[in-house]
Amino acid sequence: MSTQNPEPLWQPDPDRIAQAQVTRFQAWAAEHHGAPADGGYPALHRWSVDQLETFWKAVTEWFDVRFSTPYTRVLGDRGMPGAQWFPGATLNYAEHALRAAADRADGPALLHVDETHEARPVSWSELRRQVGSLAAELRALGVRPGDRVSGYLPNIPQAVVALLATAAVGGVWTSCAPDFGARSVLDRFQQVEPVLLFAVDGYRYGGKEYDRRDVVAELRRELPTLRAVVHIPVLGTEAPEGALEWTALTSADTEPVFEQVPFDHPLWVLYSSGTTGLPKAIVQSQGGILVEHLKQLGLHCDLGPEDRFFWYTSTGWMMWNFLVSGLLTGTTVVLYDGSPGYPDTGAQWRVAERTGATLYGTSAAYVMACRKAGVHPSRDFDLSRVKCVATTGSPLPPDGFRWLHDEVRDDLWIASVSGGTDVCSCFAGAVPTLPVYVGELQAPCLGTDLQSWDPSGKPLTDEVGELVVTAPMPSMPICFWNDPDGSRYHDSYFDTYPGVWRHGDWITVTSRGSVVIHGRSDSTLNRQGVRMGSADIYEVVERLPEIKESLVIGIEQPDGGYWMPLFVHLAPGAALDDTLVDRVKRTIREQLSPRHVPDEIIEVPGIPHTLTGKRIEVPVKRLLQGTPLEKAVNAGSIDNLDLLHFFEELARKRA
Repeated sequence: MSTQNPEPLWQPDPDRIAQAQVTRFQAWAAEHHGAPADGGYPALHRWSVDQLETFWKAVTEWFDVRFSTPYTRVLGDRGMPGAQWFPGATLNYAEHALRAAADRADGPALLHVDETHEARPVSWSELRRQVGSLAAELRALGVRPGDRVSGYLPNIPQAVVALLATAAVGGVWTSCAPDFGARSVLDRFQQVEPVLLFAVDGYRYGGKEYDRRDVVAELRRELPTLRAVVHIPVLGTEAPEGALEWTALTSADTEPVFEQVPFDHPLWVLYSSGTTGLPKAIVQSQGGILVEHLKQLGLHCDLGPEDRFFWYTSTGWMMWNFLVSGLLTGTTVVLYDGSPGYPDTGAQWRVAERTGATLYGTSAAYVMACRKAGVHPSRDFDLSRVKCVATTGSPLPPDGFRWLHDEVRDDLWIASVSGGTDVCSCFAGAVPTLPVYVGELQAPCLGTDLQSWDPSGKPLTDEVGELVVTAPMPSMPICFWNDPDGSRYHDSYFDTYPGVWRHGDWITVTSRGSVVIHGRSDSTLNRQGVRMGSADIYEVVERLPEIKESLVIGIEQPDGGYWMPLFVHLAPGAALDDTLVDRVKRTIREQLSPRHVPDEIIEVPGIPHTLTGKRIEVPVKRLLQGTPLEKAVNAGSIDNLDLLHFFEELARKRA
């Protein structure tokens, strides 16, 4: 997979390397903890996984993590699942998130942007005051440590205040975006039985208003554990009967009181996409998220008090939680609530310009949409403050790297990152001191023993294998909710290689130490014994201007054969005639291999995705194998269920 000594697309200059926080951390850790002083990032990474406990102790000291009671050791039990981090320690995540208020009271903690693209600041002192007021009210409403508090909220300051106030009292936060329908929300919230619901009356998206009061009324009916509902009038409506007013709960001038909770006390519940059943309710801890996010945001993203951190996300995706954690490094966090492409495809670049974002994160799909639409970010916007553009959600194709380099800036740090909701962090991605190679993630992250394994558990270099993590990470789930014996948690990650986390992605770890992601291994194409990632095919096919989006599925046939159709959603005005079919096949044959050429190319009315924008390969595969729709997919997890009827009908015709 690795090409012989390719030229890097970008290399940090000596000043940038010297000033990076990871460089200063390495020098300090060498002096205080025996880390290697030389050898740069690769040596630091090796040390961080070989000396796991010393590394994480160093992280807590470097970032001045405040333990109100000390830990007895860094890692109690190393086994996975079940590793026990910092036993004996108590702390509070929200206390750390609001620490910068002491020094920067009047500076902006949050910049809130809607579709007008005007930024409205919330100062550190104001954020702290609102959290203090709301936390006191939560306690008065009987919210106790361990109680679940839910939000049906867009990406607005109130969502950040509600999360931090919940964490301050030791409650467990969980949220869904208001574009989720009632069934999708209930599939998630009913599992965790929240005692309180923060809900908007509606939201604005793509220049339109969407009234969600009927959905909120249904949530109130179907969540019998709710003791209170808090109304947030985004559309300006009156509070429904029996609901509390947001302003009444956040108007007091109250100093926040931070409940000191055990390191592994639950912080929040995130949900898997739930395409093939009820979403997994993934529980992560206050301490685990705190130290993992300090490492990730401070050392890998190189964020500090001078930075502005913008990531396009919604409250239904782990990247929102990750974005809020920007507060831990004293960084100003940009909250954008609106369509990614309104009023035009360049919208996110305009937000980055208006907010002075220094790190701007988005999806690989958005980058490719900008490329296809002929957007010219550096020509049309002042992006001089943007130091890094980061992408996730799916692998950034090589053309995406080149486009960012050519159209934003040739000295731009491009960070393609990959991780998961499961750890609310990255396994591999941004390193400010390493070169960037086209189509590659820079390196595995510190403290993450990332490897590529063959089926027998042998590590591979320059070959495609399973993404595994062989040592625990602090932000790995402490459990799944309602999984008393841990069997669902175990089966999700540890049933293939006992005691080793298997994530479900195909990757290549190159001999240069970089990482290439090829797509999900549970929907992997496997033709004539050769494994191929679907992402490789999407990248090549979607370069063609006629193809808006594509989906490739590989299906084992009862007779031992293998059927690999490619479904294409065409750009307006394009037609899937013989000429285009031939061109698609020729492009795949020449740029990938004859093995990658699909058996059929089939036009579809659209490509279905999860609510967080990922193409759904496994449910479509199940439909094509004859599984009934209601068993193949959780209807509430799909952005457009009607699109699945096409595949259902196709399976019937082929049967």
